[in-house]
Amino acid sequence: MTTTRTINTVTARDGTLIRYTDWGDGPAVVFSHGWPLQGDAWEDQMMFLAEHGYRVIAHDRRGHGLSSKPWHGNDMNTYADDLATLLDALDITSAMLVGHSTGGGEVARYIGRHGTGRVTSAVLVGAVTPRMLKGPDNPEGVPMEVFDGIRAGVQADRAQYFKDLTLPFYGYNRAGAKESAAVRETFWLQGMQCSIRSAYACIKQFSETDFTEDLKKMTIPTLVVHGDDDQIVPLAATARRAVELLPQGRLVVYEGAPHGLPTTHKDKLNAELLAFLKS
Repeated sequence: MTTTRTINTVTARDGTLIRYTDWGDGPAVVFSHGWPLQGDAWEDQMMFLAEHGYRVIAHDRRGHGLSSKPWHGNDMNTYADDLATLLDALDITSAMLVGHSTGGGEVARYIGRHGTGRVTSAVLVGAVTPRMLKGPDNPEGVPMEVFDGIRAGVQADRAQYFKDLTLPFYGYNRAGAKESAAVRETFWLQGMQCSIRSAYACIKQFSETDFTEDLKKMTIPTLVVHGDDDQIVPLAATARRAVELLPQGRLVVYEGAPHGLPTTHKDKLNAELLAFLKS
């Protein structure tokens, strides 16, 4: 099938429109966002890197942001295939892929399914890899009842749930934290642009998907960045295990950083990404 591209969207195989932002010139950096946000969640990193001579691209995952909101296709394989459609349509080569949270899983699954032909490096930030769900082989993971609670919250009153989620997401529930009401409102606004169907279905994808084999196929240099106060995606169950599976993985832990560190620790992360690009 021939991929159709307009100024701001590409069309996936099933007709879903994937909206993206494409700024700057130079080597490409492609961003995948977390749940239930959109590509604009990366705006701090995108503006910084574009100003430093890089081409930055971020898409809204299907069902999220300004992309189409289909009933079907809300699964990790399709997310990865949508990313492949975007990279193919823009003919991106020698890119660095950067994924936060669910987006980290999307990056890993993309490489697991489509290889590294268009990619030279990757960064996993607060990523859900290799698996979030607690089990006999993942004792430090998150119990299923936690994810059932997220599903219940989304179904019952997702507007209130998203508002409440901002507190642990950005670490604003910690003593001495400097809360930003505007950051919380921005999270809520982006979250509410996600369809309830996609928000609900994605919970299973970020919690239960096993990315072990995908990580083993990431034979490119991969930087793993995680906060040691991440209340959403536990460091021990994810980043510390992921770096053991990555052929060329390196772990950097931010002391006191929450899950939403691309916002709360943006200056540190921006410098980290730029240094990794230049290494």
